[in-house]
Order: sequence, then C-alpha cells, then structure tokens
Amino acid sequence: MTSLRSQVDAATATLDEGGIPTPRIDALLLAAHALRCDRGEVERRMILGGELDAGFTERYAALVQERATRVPLQHLTGTAPFRRLELHVGPGVFVPRPETEQAVDHVLTALEGVDAPRVVDLCTGSGALALAVADEAPAADVTAVEVSDLALAWAARNIETTGLPVTLVAADATADPATVAELADLVGLVDVVVSNPPYVPVGMVPLEPEVAEHDPDLALYGGSVDGLRIPLAVASAAARLLRPGGRLVMEHADSQGQTLPRALAATGDWTEVADHADLTGRARTTTATRA
Repeated sequence: MTSLRSQVDAATATLDEGGIPTPRIDALLLAAHALRCDRGEVERRMILGGELDAGFTERYAALVQERATRVPLQHLTGTAPFRRLELHVGPGVFVPRPETEQAVDHVLTALEGVDAPRVVDLCTGSGALALAVADEAPAADVTAVEVSDLALAWAARNIETTGLPVTLVAADATADPATVAELADLVGLVDVVVSNPPYVPVGMVPLEPEVAEHDPDLALYGGSVDGLRIPLAVASAAARLLRPGGRLVMEHADSQGQTLPRALAATGDWTEVADHADLTGRARTTTATRA
C-alpha cells in the first residue's frame, strides 16, 4: 500500500492539473475527511507514517477525482468554516465565503452599547451570518429569513447542530415584513439588518465553476442587468424593519461598490451610507443608517 504522503502528493498534482486554485490545501482537507480527522493529524501521519485504514485509498481517490472536476470542496466534506463555526452545506445552498465574514464585524460594531439588540438576517442561506452573530453577540435576539426550501433545511440543520438561539423564518426577504406573520412584530424595532443577497448581474456568469455550476441561481443572480434589483428590494424590507438609527449591513459584488451606495442614498431611507473593502482590497460591504 502506498504511503499517505505519496497519495497526498499525487492528489495535489491531480488537483493542480484540474485548475484547483489551492491544490495542496484541498488535497490535505480531503485526506482529513477520508480519514475522519483534522488537517493537522493528516500532516502528523504524513511525517510519522503508519498503517492506513482499509478503504482509505479508494475513498480518497474518489474524492480527489470529484474535486478535480470542480465539485466544491465543501460539498465533498459537507462542511464550511465561517468565523468560529463549522457549518453544514451541500447542494441547494450557497457556500459561505471568507470575504462574507467581515459583515459580522460591521454588525458587532453596530451593536456596541445596544442593550438586548434585535438583529435580522435577510437571505440567510445556510444561516452563516445569523449564527455567527448569535455566537459572538449572545445578548442579541437573532432572526434569519430565507425563501428557498433547500436552504431552509440547511439553515435548520445548522441551528440545531450549533445549538445557537436563532429564529428561522420561511419568507421572501423582499416582501413587506408587515405582511409576514413572524416578522410583523419586528417592524420598526430592529437594531441591525444584515444581508448577503443575490447580487450577480443577470447575464454575467461567475468565472469559477464551483460557483456557476453548483451554487443555486436563486442565491446568485440579482434580478437585473446591474444586479441591484433584489438587493434594493431587500434593503427596502430592511428599512421597514429597522428603527430610526438602526444599521443596514449588506454584501455586494466588487463591481457595485459605488452603484449600491448611490442607489441606497437616492431612496431617502438612509443616511451615513458608506462602502467597505474586503481584505483583498475589493469593494465588498455597504453599511447605512436608517433615516
């Protein structure tokens, strides 16, 4: 039987040939999944050697071949890290990205000094933003809203497995919240609304096959050529939910760093509209205060 090191080396080469951006990391994480351990333990076993359990080689080779065809790593492992959490993800739900984590920082900043704050996550998907806020701001009353049945199932699973107190609501995030029974009592009382809505311009297919072929269209496309129809409809619902002085935190495409803030300011619902770059320097998140 070939060694773990040689199998990981071969997997790295296969993934590199398949155009995977991080072949070595993916090879190690897939090995960890196949061995049912963490990446650190894989690296330890690669140094120390030792016997591999029966069936590992076959399991690992199958995972590597799927990843080489650009099936998302998170679909193969079944999980995605987000802030301090490990979330369940898979087909039918948008895989949370590292760049979205900074939205949580903006929420936490907005909650400073607020007693018993109320937070609503519109377009929650896997529940990533809502759960991270509930985890890091335990005094907050957090509600998550999602329309997709498949995404709702993933969010419900993540709420159950994390044990975090998030209320999940099945509703269209663009609807007037006063018409949604579970949201009507929150109208005008929410301190922060956070959202990572669909924002990809219609007709613009994402370059990464993992996104274009595996993330659900419902979570990707913003409903117009500029990609802003759905984000602006979500912002309108947010304006109804927020108290005066409440904060909106919304992720957007890197091409929308000027167009989204300008469109929000034009509605008259918002003051202190500002845009923020992510760690790569790309425009990523807009914040605004309810007028």
